[in-house]
Amino acid sequence: MKKKVLATLLTAAMTASMFAGCGGDKGSAPASADTSSVAEEEADSKTDDSGAAKDDAAADAGSAGGDVTIKLFSNLPDRKNGQGLVEQTIIDEYMAENANVTIEVEALDEEAYKTKFKAYAMNGMPDVVSIWGQPAFLDEVLDAGVLAELNEEDYVDYGFIAGSLEGFKKDGKLYGLPRNTDIMLFYYNQKMFDDNGWKVPATTDDLLSLCEDIQAAGITPVAMDGGDGWPMACFLTDILVKVSGISYADIVSNAIATGDFTAPEIKQATEILVKFADAGMFQVGYDSQDYGTTMNLFTNGQAAMYCMGSWDASMALNEDIAPEIRDNIRAFTMPTVSGGKGGANDIAAWNGGGYAVSASSEVREEAIKFLNYMYQPDKLSKYGWENGVGMSAQDQTPYLTGSETELQKQIMDILKNATSVSGTPINDCGPSAFKTAIESEIQGVSNGSTSVDDFLAAIGAACK
Repeated sequence: MKKKVLATLLTAAMTASMFAGCGGDKGSAPASADTSSVAEEEADSKTDDSGAAKDDAAADAGSAGGDVTIKLFSNLPDRKNGQGLVEQTIIDEYMAENANVTIEVEALDEEAYKTKFKAYAMNGMPDVVSIWGQPAFLDEVLDAGVLAELNEEDYVDYGFIAGSLEGFKKDGKLYGLPRNTDIMLFYYNQKMFDDNGWKVPATTDDLLSLCEDIQAAGITPVAMDGGDGWPMACFLTDILVKVSGISYADIVSNAIATGDFTAPEIKQATEILVKFADAGMFQVGYDSQDYGTTMNLFTNGQAAMYCMGSWDASMALNEDIAPEIRDNIRAFTMPTVSGGKGGANDIAAWNGGGYAVSASSEVREEAIKFLNYMYQPDKLSKYGWENGVGMSAQDQTPYLTGSETELQKQIMDILKNATSVSGTPINDCGPSAFKTAIESEIQGVSNGSTSVDDFLAAIGAACK
């Protein structure tokens, strides 16, 4: 897995090296649960009484030009900013170009999305769905046979970065398309840093010292979404990369295969996480606060930093955020660990979420046609870049304008200078039982209610 993503990201890094020009910042904001354009639809069962998928004639309904309704299930509830805006823009354009097609969107926050996805997988999927090309999510989905096979040859000219499709395959067959290349980041408020004389930390010791200074100023050092579980697991991944360097993937895969998480690197990384939390790095109540609440702390100026992925780079382009904040959002990666094997440019990064089509869709042909429309190089990739939502899984070189935000340029430089990348985050490397365990247990170990040894034993047991 690591080698696959490394190829993906280093190709993107070569793309980034062509970038030149300067640009001003716009802004970005917390994800709001705006659903003004979202139709909440309960999916009807698309199987017959025996549970078998309906025949190809039904699946190809609409191909003759009749009225067609496509149901899209998305994990992007904010339709006015970031990736949700990009998705909705493409939907609107497709309907404008295809008068016989109506696309109904149901969009939920990620955790609610994944819960409902499981119900849909048993009772009949919407036609187009958000997915993640990672074992913890996709393996069971593919085993259940609920996604339609795609023709890989259709995407030869779509500019997908080398290796980026591999996480969406089973037995050499393609079942989904990736949307992003994701990088774990510390976003920070540069103006706040400059006004207080704070410097971007080079080591985790520097980071702890910085957090003490920020606390002394009466400001939360780092806004952390601890309530959802997965962001903290990604944060642990980031620490583990700096502890273990290029051995990260081998260490994690061995731990999952054996159910033994006592490797010294994993224990050290977990102890560093606990040390961070114990030092007051995160906001009070971080272990029960969700994504939107956490982002708001940063975008409202109550936190100096915010730990999240590159998909939130659209904060620098959302005018709902006060300009003195949005124009000053910058980013850095996890500092190095004293004695660790990972260097400053060994980063936590992977191919993120994407889309697939339901195998039982009654309008499968039209759904695939819409999916292919979304991934035309001048759609998701271009609009994503223009809206500052991070790095695409497709070549974005043609869409560099010279007017990119400073944050966009920083993220491109981070990728361009990467000497290695992690691949799949630790929580997504194993079976779903492991993912559930680590994302539910990590709050306890971070806040001290569970010991490090008990945490490692619990997540190991979930792999057996």
